[in-house]
Amino acid sequence: MKQKEITKMTITAVFIALLLVQTFVPNIGYVRILPTLPAITTIPLTIAVYASLMGPKLGAVLGLVWGLTRLIVAYTQPGDMVSLLLFQNPLVSLVPSILAGWFAGLISKYFIQKDNKVRRLGYTFSGAVTSLTNTIMVIIIASLCFMNNPASLTTYLGHFSQGTPLFLILMMTLGINGLVEAIFTAVMVPLIVTPLNYVIKRA
Repeated sequence: MKQKEITKMTITAVFIALLLVQTFVPNIGYVRILPTLPAITTIPLTIAVYASLMGPKLGAVLGLVWGLTRLIVAYTQPGDMVSLLLFQNPLVSLVPSILAGWFAGLISKYFIQKDNKVRRLGYTFSGAVTSLTNTIMVIIIASLCFMNNPASLTTYLGHFSQGTPLFLILMMTLGINGLVEAIFTAVMVPLIVTPLNYVIKRA
């Protein structure tokens, strides 16, 4: 029992360290393609892998750590105005990150007792859901937070016809990033989690 706790703490420390490197070393966790829009992030992959290994509760905890780093970056070194406006709001920073980790762990927990082929499909699904949960929740919460003054955000999102709903604008501008992230995470999670699970079980 003590050995399992030590293993769990070690894995958690490694993933937190990885998350911090991804956050604060340029172009590792946040890959910026268009300078005016939020970067494509690889961090959902880290969250999905950890949550798939450790379960929904600890997945939510690492999601919280991710959300806190987003909040810190938004105040100290935002890469663009959209990120600054979005992620300086604690709701936008924290809630999607926490739910992303929680859902990833929940899905993987459901598939953990299945045979290998079904389990890998579960990890793929878990990876996609992690990214999509983050993107969709950011869009929903931002739409609610900025609905009384959408122009303060849409000014930096490109040229849209007057009267276009903020939710639709965010879907068009942030949704592409979210789709790329979801595909990347869905492909990579089973490739990483499957061997890691084997190693952890033997530890």
